[in-house]
Amino acid sequence: MRDHARLNRTAGIASVAVALVLVALKLWALAATGALSVAASLADSAMDLMVSLGGLAAILYAQRPPDEDHAFGHSSAEDLAALGQSVFILLAAGAIAWAATMRLIAPQPVPLAAEGWGIAVMLVSILMTLGLVLWQGKVARTTGNRVVAADRLHYLGDLVPNVGAIAALGASAALGLARIDAVVALGAAGMLAVGALGIFRGAWDALMDRRADPAVIAGIEAIVKRWPGVRGYHDLRTRQSGATIFVNLHIELDGRQSLDDAHAIGAALKRAIRAAYPRADVIIHKDPARQDDRALGAAQLEADRADGKAEARDDRIVDDKIG
Repeated sequence: MRDHARLNRTAGIASVAVALVLVALKLWALAATGALSVAASLADSAMDLMVSLGGLAAILYAQRPPDEDHAFGHSSAEDLAALGQSVFILLAAGAIAWAATMRLIAPQPVPLAAEGWGIAVMLVSILMTLGLVLWQGKVARTTGNRVVAADRLHYLGDLVPNVGAIAALGASAALGLARIDAVVALGAAGMLAVGALGIFRGAWDALMDRRADPAVIAGIEAIVKRWPGVRGYHDLRTRQSGATIFVNLHIELDGRQSLDDAHAIGAALKRAIRAAYPRADVIIHKDPARQDDRALGAAQLEADRADGKAEARDDRIVDDKIG
């Protein structure tokens, strides 16, 4: 988990550094060319810088250990940051789409200038963005961090405006087709909006304690079903917060075995689940199998009560009677 934390930090720092360089380059390119496609790319990079700074702060905060007020840790900060990022991206996409539409319906196309310099800046932006996206993709796949995944979407969104800006500047320089600039900006805005909605949905589901991915749940069930000593299970509950999957599970064991034996089965099962899903936080409750409850009988139960050894078994039988 420490390696995951380090990877997430490096991805966040790299994102902020690249965004700073891209904003500076595109500001100069916009001043030189006056191209709306460059403005769209600049707006996206400026938004990337804002949300990348917020994302880095969320990553650092989420890595704080649990404390008295936050017993389950601070990982929900990642989901809150991703939610905010998606809203910012949607607003930016709307602004770009509005400006592009106004330019398309204008009586005269807006002339562009210094197309060669603008193309050079966009090429540098593409190379830097590609390098960052490749690194962020590796980190997101390794750690499952939503903030890194959302940040990666921002920069993937940058690639289309950058490529489109090159096409628009080239068409303007060679053919005088200035309106292509606005068409490219509209396409980039649409792509940004679609991606932002996906990030919003994932973050919202996590904040609303939606269950984990069904494939993860099925995998956990498969491990439990074949685990030695486990006669059954129930009340498997999951939720996801940030990159952490919280798992709560009841397993049914032979009620006649010792507490040490029952604990050993539960601890080994917990290790197996975490080995398959390293980001899982697992709590396992141990219950006596129902057939064992009936076999003990009332006389044995009373004896156990007198010795103070059957408190957990007592609670289970009461629960069964109430149900």
